[in-house]
Amino acid sequence: MAEFLEILMIVSFGASWPLNVVKSYKARTAKGKSIGFLLLIFTGYIFGICVKLIGGNFKWYVMFFYVLNLLMVGADILMYVRNTRLDKQNNKGEVL
Repeated sequence: MAEFLEILMIVSFGASWPLNVVKSYKARTAKGKSIGFLLLIFTGYIFGICVKLIGGNFKWYVMFFYVLNLLMVGADILMYVRNTRLDKQNNKGEVL
């Protein structure tokens, strides 16, 4: 039962990441995003994976959702980097 509740928690946290990645891709700007927040979430998922690997409570179906969320946050970080570059390119032509 504990694993099932943990899966529900991870799925709840991760449900918005694919939508967020698509939104970041379409927006083509990093404005309103926080790289610090994304890195903190990314690090949290890494720690969660480490706990599962070290703690002896390894269940592949729980680990699947941790890794899936980690990949989604990683994709959003890549979108942030891409969008930051696009913002810099777009701002080159602006006169302040």
